[in-house]
Amino acid sequence: MSGLPDADTSAAELSTEQLAGEIARHAADKKAIEILRLDLRGIVGYTDWFIICSGNTERQTKAIHDGILEGVKREHRRFPGRVEGVTPGSWILMDYLDVVVHIFTPATREYYRLEQLWGEAPAQLVE
Repeated sequence: MSGLPDADTSAAELSTEQLAGEIARHAADKKAIEILRLDLRGIVGYTDWFIICSGNTERQTKAIHDGILEGVKREHRRFPGRVEGVTPGSWILMDYLDVVVHIFTPATREYYRLEQLWGEAPAQLVE
């Protein structure tokens, strides 16, 4: 066994909502705090979901990034089209096209306040 999912569970079968849930799960596995899923379907045309979360330090934001990247790659064969901000790590953006992930340190998250910027979007706090 290769450890990769069978073709029956390929990336093509993963809905955008399921992908958002998987990304949030991997963030939680790395102890991300205040994980928020914003449903942007019908609000913007370039993505369906934002996942916004925080790590207490830049080292932890990088660990959250690594956990999401490796977990989604291993389980679903999906890769982000673009990643920015790994260095210095205060705001890491991972663009999976239909799901955009924002990983912040607490001070940077407070400064940019994306939750308030997208206040009209339905939001769900992930526990």
